[in-house]
Amino acid sequence: MKAVLKKYRGFITLSVVVSALILGLFYQALKPQKRLPIYQPSMVNFELVDSTLQHVKKYHKIAPFSLTNQNGKTVTERDYLDKIYVADFFFTTCPTICPKMTENMGALQKEFLADPQVKFLSYSVTPQIDSVAQLKKYALEKGVVDSKWNLVTGDRKEIYTLARKSYLAVKEQGDGGPYDMIHTENFILVDPVQRIRGFYDGTDPQAMQTLITDIALLKAEFPNP
Repeated sequence: MKAVLKKYRGFITLSVVVSALILGLFYQALKPQKRLPIYQPSMVNFELVDSTLQHVKKYHKIAPFSLTNQNGKTVTERDYLDKIYVADFFFTTCPTICPKMTENMGALQKEFLADPQVKFLSYSVTPQIDSVAQLKKYALEKGVVDSKWNLVTGDRKEIYTLARKSYLAVKEQGDGGPYDMIHTENFILVDPVQRIRGFYDGTDPQAMQTLITDIALLKAEFPNP
């Protein structure tokens, strides 16, 4: 018996190795890949959601928009088709959370500078103050790369509606009259088909690392065409 085992030891070892490899491949094939959630209005803090949408549970997407960026160019949702992008709401004269948010968005820009699939979009919540010239000054100060990151201004009602009904990212009116917004620190991750896939604290470096990881998951889900 020992002689037989010795004779076929190499074959047995090879069979065990091949079997282990096959089992490993089967496991990988059958193992479900991690996917990010697809956020619906009903899943988000109702303070950040327009009352008409608070119970919507499916089919939510970012609505079409047309605004003006730091270079005076029109930016629409078509500029972000087939892209993964991170959006936020800010204003250039904000003395509290905005500087840290802008710093972290800048770090993300640097992280994905050579990746054409990933872009960034910042909406001003005080468009009456943040003119094109003001946005351009701010963009130059903060190192915004025009091809990667749009800072946009425009109609106040349109931005308010986008914030409350599309991105689910700002609280209802502040004390500045109709369409006034109390913006949050949220960064919103949007996939190439305009669905929200994550919310992140834009002031938190650890949340930025999670966001970078989640962008990688989206890139695996949506390979660059």
